[in-house]
Amino acid sequence: MKTIEHNKLTWINIEDPTSEDVLFLKEKFNLHPLVLSEFTSPSQRPRAEEFDNCLYIVLHIPLFNQRTELSYSGELDIVITKNHVITSHAAENIPIKSIIKEFQENSAFKQKAFSQSAGFLFYSIMERLLSASFPKLDHVNEKMNDIEEGIFMGYEKEMVKSISVIKRDILTFRRSIKPQRGILESLVQKKYKLLENDLNEYFQELIGINIRAWNALENIQEIIKSLEETNSALLSHKINDVMRLLTAVSLITFTLSVTTGIFSMLPFTSFALAESQLMFWIIIGFMTIITITALAVFKKKRWL
Repeated sequence: MKTIEHNKLTWINIEDPTSEDVLFLKEKFNLHPLVLSEFTSPSQRPRAEEFDNCLYIVLHIPLFNQRTELSYSGELDIVITKNHVITSHAAENIPIKSIIKEFQENSAFKQKAFSQSAGFLFYSIMERLLSASFPKLDHVNEKMNDIEEGIFMGYEKEMVKSISVIKRDILTFRRSIKPQRGILESLVQKKYKLLENDLNEYFQELIGINIRAWNALENIQEIIKSLEETNSALLSHKINDVMRLLTAVSLITFTLSVTTGIFSMLPFTSFALAESQLMFWIIIGFMTIITITALAVFKKKRWL
């Protein structure tokens, strides 16, 4: 549990909440049992609910695992009281950690965030949290550039998996970002008693950040779709080239097999040439002519 206090306002961040943490929140803030139960159980959908002494918000934030280099969706539980903002999340939440560090190192940012009310403090945290999506989207863009380079360097087969990983990242971002807008819009449309009306313009800014992130995600989706189509076309072209080559080889082999079969059935003992070594070279020459002719025809038809 990490606590930051300033100007009679407090931000409490809880990582991997335990039963002791839940008991502390119950005793100190007298939170509703439904809110307390949410701290230790995952929520599948984002929502905002108002209770007698608090506003409870659930959001899903796109996160990035630096070890596996994969994106995933992380749940963030938020409780707003008169003078407190409480956040809770499972495992290490990198954006939250960065915000805490900024509060500790940037006194001007801390002074501004804690200058008004718990609602404004909530906005300040969310502004940094939502903006943290853009570096992750930039990382996805970098991976797409690598994929584009790999496609045109002849690594189409290897790029199939890379494209699938990018599409998985896009799905994770879509699953997190799109539902955020409904919650952010509800902060403006509904009159929550713990959120002052003059905060609406700040919440509109949060909606704008969400829209920009969504537009960037849509652009990434269109690009990866085009890259996938290009990669599939080049891969299909390579497969067709291999199939043409195998077909040509099979046809030539079949023709030579038929030729040798015919000569093997002839009654060679009925003419003197059959007993000569010259006959062997005549057959070899005939088969060579067939092979060269077939190759010439395939080349002219551009099958090879």
